[in-house]
Amino acid sequence: MNTTLFPIRVLFVALCAAAGWLVCFTISDWDRYQGLAIFMGSAIGALVVLVDIMLKGFSLRGLSAITFGLAMGTVISYMINNSPLLEQGDPQVIFLVRLTLFLVCTYLATVIALRGKDEFNLVIPYVRFVPHDVDVPLMVVDTSALIDGRIARVGRTGFLGAALVIPRFVLRELQLIADAADPHMQARGRRGLDTVGELRKIKTIDLRIHESDVGKRTDIDAKLVFLAQSMRAKLLTTNYNLAKLAEINGIVCMNLNVLGKALRPELVTGEVLEVELVKPGKEEGQAIGYLDDNSLVVVNGGRGHIGRVVTVEIVSVLPSSAGKMVFARMMEAGAF
Repeated sequence: MNTTLFPIRVLFVALCAAAGWLVCFTISDWDRYQGLAIFMGSAIGALVVLVDIMLKGFSLRGLSAITFGLAMGTVISYMINNSPLLEQGDPQVIFLVRLTLFLVCTYLATVIALRGKDEFNLVIPYVRFVPHDVDVPLMVVDTSALIDGRIARVGRTGFLGAALVIPRFVLRELQLIADAADPHMQARGRRGLDTVGELRKIKTIDLRIHESDVGKRTDIDAKLVFLAQSMRAKLLTTNYNLAKLAEINGIVCMNLNVLGKALRPELVTGEVLEVELVKPGKEEGQAIGYLDDNSLVVVNGGRGHIGRVVTVEIVSVLPSSAGKMVFARMMEAGAF
């Protein structure tokens, strides 16, 4: 149970019990039932708290939709009640018909409003029913993911199915990094700020800046974890330690490095591919190139083709700490 709500609920039950006790002072005949009155007041308070707990997760937009549905149902039933259809007849029958109309109309209007609360554009004070308010998954973005820059490229592909939330304290951290005296730090901070600018330009991305400073927490990782927990959001990062901290706290973490490894193509012996040779290898006649995922390719007999894109055949694939090391040989013209 939420530690903030618990004392409020206890106080509410206590006030209900006190109200039951005070009722005995207003009705003299109830003086001997003070214990029962206190019990009834406490029971009513506990029932209300139980309803409150059962309504956990019920959104303000849903409550507004119910209010709108009740109002519309009441208006419809009122219009039917005042129509010529119910001017004459048995008073008891007319009363039952009006009661039935009221219950049916309010129920149907409420259900329809709840089902279609995201499909109409209606402004009620403090609540706005517009398409971008539809419940969507949220993903909190940390500093490392913005500095990495790949998130913008992924966003352009349309694979991001969640709204990106960038906390204000993350932007401040990027600004501090960009203002650092170290030129390498400056470059990292500016790249992160440039990534934010690129994300703003992508129309398919729902980008949101979160203004809350998350209390008095000073550690950025702790702020990000707390914010993701409170918003029931995922966490997008390239920081291994932050990913582990999020996992410990039960937060789903999306690590771009893990995604990059998962997207690397599976290379098998005998496969033919094209690679640009960029420098000589350690052994005689070898040349080195790199695939799109930065996997190292060692080509036997390719030293004379450095600076060109050549067709090679994979001889073997060895795993390494940095990814995969691919050994290949030059393909003769017309061999494939």
